[in-house]
Amino acid sequence: MLRGALIAIVAVLIVIFSLGTVRQGLDDAWNSITHWSYYEYRDMRRSVVFVPQHRGMYAPAPGTVPTAGVEPTYGLEGIDLATKLGETLKNPIAPDDSSVARGHRKFLKNCIPCHGTSMAGDGPVAPMFMPPPDLLAEATRGRKDGYIYSYIRHGGVVMPNYGAAVTANEAWDVINYIRFMQKTSPR
Repeated sequence: MLRGALIAIVAVLIVIFSLGTVRQGLDDAWNSITHWSYYEYRDMRRSVVFVPQHRGMYAPAPGTVPTAGVEPTYGLEGIDLATKLGETLKNPIAPDDSSVARGHRKFLKNCIPCHGTSMAGDGPVAPMFMPPPDLLAEATRGRKDGYIYSYIRHGGVVMPNYGAAVTANEAWDVINYIRFMQKTSPR
């Protein structure tokens, strides 16, 4: 009886280990334990590199709306972008209370280090660099909304590019907040 049970167990084991999937799995397990497989080329001289783009990137066709990436400058890099866009861009967001509140929150988050809480260009970072302009002064009040927008999104002489940190709608909200503050407490 014991001999018959032992023969049955051996027969079952032979059948199990002769199946393709189980045997392949056992071979893979054994190879993973005993052999370390490396990529064929492990040094930087012979490895495959990323082939950069050979052609230039073109701006989207006029009248299209970009859904990803950065705002196209349409070949205006060589001239004063803020002046050119200041002439053409108009604020599409109504300066209502919610827009001013959103702009205030964004101003507190991104603009306070340089422009300060009083908007006079006296932020904690300002002494380290050329001081930013007073946002409530007459010079800034005379600027068009498109000019301020292009400075926020694309940067300027001293101001860095905030296009990645401030979306287009947030930039317009900040402009609405600045205009609100210019009306309520001008210098």
